[in-house]
Amino acid sequence: MMDNQLSALLSRCREGLVAVGLLSTAVNLLMLTVPIYMLQVYDRVIPGSSVETLVYLTILAAGALAAMAVLDVLRSRIMVRIGVWIDRMLSPTLFERGIENTLRGVSYQTDALRDLATLRSYLGAVGIMALFDAPWMPIYLVLIFVLHPTLGLFATVGAIVLIALAVANHMLTSGRLNRANMTSAYGYRNAEMAFRNAEVIEAMGMTPALTRRWGELNADILQLQEEVSDTSGLINAWTKSLRLFLQVGVLGLGAWLVLRHELTAGGIIAASIIMSRALAPVEQAIGSWRITTNARDAWKRLTELLQLPPLYPPAMPFPRPSGALVVHGVNYAPSGRAVLRDISFSLEPGEALGIVGPSAAGKSTLARLIIGLAKPQSGSIRLDGADVFAWNRDNFGINIGYLPQKVELLSGTVRDNIARMEGGNSSDVVAAAMGAGVHDMIMRLPSSYDTEIGEFGHMLSGGQRQRIGLARAIYRRPAFVVLDEPNANLDVEGEAALKRTIAELKECGSIVVVITHRPMLMTEFDKILALRNGRAAFFGPSKTLLAHVKRRKALASASMSPSPA
Repeated sequence: MMDNQLSALLSRCREGLVAVGLLSTAVNLLMLTVPIYMLQVYDRVIPGSSVETLVYLTILAAGALAAMAVLDVLRSRIMVRIGVWIDRMLSPTLFERGIENTLRGVSYQTDALRDLATLRSYLGAVGIMALFDAPWMPIYLVLIFVLHPTLGLFATVGAIVLIALAVANHMLTSGRLNRANMTSAYGYRNAEMAFRNAEVIEAMGMTPALTRRWGELNADILQLQEEVSDTSGLINAWTKSLRLFLQVGVLGLGAWLVLRHELTAGGIIAASIIMSRALAPVEQAIGSWRITTNARDAWKRLTELLQLPPLYPPAMPFPRPSGALVVHGVNYAPSGRAVLRDISFSLEPGEALGIVGPSAAGKSTLARLIIGLAKPQSGSIRLDGADVFAWNRDNFGINIGYLPQKVELLSGTVRDNIARMEGGNSSDVVAAAMGAGVHDMIMRLPSSYDTEIGEFGHMLSGGQRQRIGLARAIYRRPAFVVLDEPNANLDVEGEAALKRTIAELKECGSIVVVITHRPMLMTEFDKILALRNGRAAFFGPSKTLLAHVKRRKALASASMSPSPA
């Protein structure tokens, strides 16, 4: 199990947390300014009628309270900066883990970034200060005991009751609040999926059904949150009332002790103020319980995520591949269901392979395996002698071109997307666009290569997205290119450009793998792999398969022609 990176980052903030603890000590000591001031005023200034003493005491009290305000602001800013620093250090890792979870098929992706934001907000919020102030509660209670044991006993019983209310609040709300948060995250993921498929949903009249499903899910969320709010509201109300009652009780009990000559008038006020300060962290903790619970759950989820082993093992970068792609005995069975069985083939630089077969034959899965997005259960896939799954991913990606079956473009300009969001130089971007036959189309856009394509490329047609995705795949002429149904949304002109692209890639020594159903590209393939039910039904030179297909067509045509009279 990996070290907890989140805990490690927090431990690196030890000096800052110690500083906050020391500042909290100073703040809580200065909190005694008001009760001490009241003791002196009622027990010395008023009986002695000393205006000069009153002035000096007031000046000292004002200075102490001003210092307390400065220290309170300082400790708050330190906590805010700790939260921001942790976010800055951890967010790149969580972004990468989100990508890995997507490849794993785990839904905890953007929610991890939201959890980090929740944790950062909590570290900078007022509620966390209750944790630093809580250790002072017994000290304040001891001071009340010093004033009078009866008052101390009364305040201690009140503190115990408030703590019991805080525990009850946790026991009654934490489970339902956790379920509400999980259900809410699930609902938002479904809503985001629906919004991304708005065209299909609206075109086929699915909106009412999905709206009903969202309404039912949202009703469950609201019910859970309503129950939590009702319970917390009830406990908060009783907490506030109890605290006020304790204030009244201390004043009443103190007055009784004054009448018995066991306490001074200043002692009544001092005891009331000290008890109020002693109980403040408990009331504050109850008031911010939901935020605290959310932060605790976020910490737990982030810890579990960071303790997962990385999807890819650490590896050193390799030079640009110049050797063959060798697939040997590959078997892939996610969740125990065999998708690919005993797949073997090899390709030399400058060769193109066409992968064909019916739907669900395993074509796209094989494409993901040969570029290292998943690891086979057995067998090997090697490019230039190195296992594609064990290759350093950043280094591997520079040498790979990939066009998935469903093309997704990213928010930004056309240039950003072709250059893989790295801000490459213009000549490489234009060369890739021209190689994909999309340069003229881009030049007709409002701002040519600097045109903003919108979120998910919604400003472009399906064919335009496909061709820009192809330009991205061949950017800087990668050594290995995999195209999954690259002509699915292309017209005749686009298919002709695609054929030229494949031919140019072969000429520059790239290995090209293309998954397709259309026969127009077959002439560009040196070899063909036909899959059926996850097995290789045929692998060999394309001429052999095409000749076999022609013979079958000829035989079928001959059998259907009328016999001579």
